[in-house]
Amino acid sequence: MKVHLHEHETGYRIFLYIFYACAVIMTSITVFGIYAMSQEWLEKGTYVMGEVLVKTEFPYNHFAKLTTWLFFSSIIGWYCVTRIGWKKTVQIPSWRMSLLQLMLAGFSAICLYEVMYNFMILNAQITAGILDGKVPDIDSLTIAYPDPTRPWNLIFATKMFLAALIISSHALYLSTRPRKQEHELNA
Repeated sequence: MKVHLHEHETGYRIFLYIFYACAVIMTSITVFGIYAMSQEWLEKGTYVMGEVLVKTEFPYNHFAKLTTWLFFSSIIGWYCVTRIGWKKTVQIPSWRMSLLQLMLAGFSAICLYEVMYNFMILNAQITAGILDGKVPDIDSLTIAYPDPTRPWNLIFATKMFLAALIISSHALYLSTRPRKQEHELNA
């Protein structure tokens, strides 16, 4: 597999078109989520962050939920960016790259903590529901954190932080690999 793609190659254009498709998917889902959440806020005076994305299936019932589409498109979109945007990283000075690596390491650690925390809370709520004799509606489980008046859907929180963990860890990995020099860009 060729590591570095150039603008004139077919593979570059494929990654670029897939990135654009992922960007459209992510933007559409985000706009829909904000719109639905604001409607819920106006009607009820409260909302659950991400719940509408967990409960909406697309393109038809019993297919993928919008959180799954958002998770998938963000990771695939990120991968496409790393394949087509590698030239931009060559020109980053080493001191900035060092700061970026520290930031990515911190962000990866925070995302790892959030994934583990949300997953443990999700498992605890499922187990507590089963102990009561019935299986809870997993898509409706929430956590009133960080603001008790604006809870988060646990499925949404877990998937979004998992995507952030994968992306930030991959970015950290890529930032530690040896980089090409500027004179090698056109090679």
